[in-house]
Amino acid sequence: MTDRFTRQKDLVPANKLRTLTSTVIGVGVIARQVALQLAALGVRRLQLIDFDNVEETNVTTQGYYTSDLGTPKVSATAKVIHHFNPTITVTTVPDRFRPRQETGEAIFCCVDSIVTRAAIWRAAHKSCSFWCDGRMLGEVLRILSAADPRSRDHYPTTLFESSEAQAGRCTARSTIYTANIAAGFMLHQFTRWLRGLPVERDLTLNLLAG
Repeated sequence: MTDRFTRQKDLVPANKLRTLTSTVIGVGVIARQVALQLAALGVRRLQLIDFDNVEETNVTTQGYYTSDLGTPKVSATAKVIHHFNPTITVTTVPDRFRPRQETGEAIFCCVDSIVTRAAIWRAAHKSCSFWCDGRMLGEVLRILSAADPRSRDHYPTTLFESSEAQAGRCTARSTIYTANIAAGFMLHQFTRWLRGLPVERDLTLNLLAG
């Protein structure tokens, strides 16, 4: 049987994927795409954390199925991941992130509140080796990675006070194509880290600006 990962073997170290757990926090607009791309990439252990159930608007912007309506997002996403590869170990946590929650070596934070981001960072950043935060508003996306002293010092500077945040959730205006682009950038930073390359600590892309 042909090795399904043969075309990416020079870009993605399979041996490192076998030994780490990737945690995706907030399985919404960006993180749903992150989780599916991680599964296709070849992760062996994946943890999904989200308290939300699938709603009608999630079918359009997040790629859920109409048959998923009313079910936990973590369960619906785990089901699709097992279609990619039934041997992937998927741990689902249908709850909010809790400070004592055990997480993997790589964390993908995709929540829609700056306050929640700050709380998760404080609780989990010391126990992870790679951190990536995906943010989007309309057709503007921002990817923040922390995997070395310089990027770890930079990330907390992006956690501004809630009073400075724009009113409403950051994903209130969203499209699946922007989410897929954001997820792709996040996995690019992840594979750079796996290969021992420096990560981009702060990347912004405005699709309207070209």
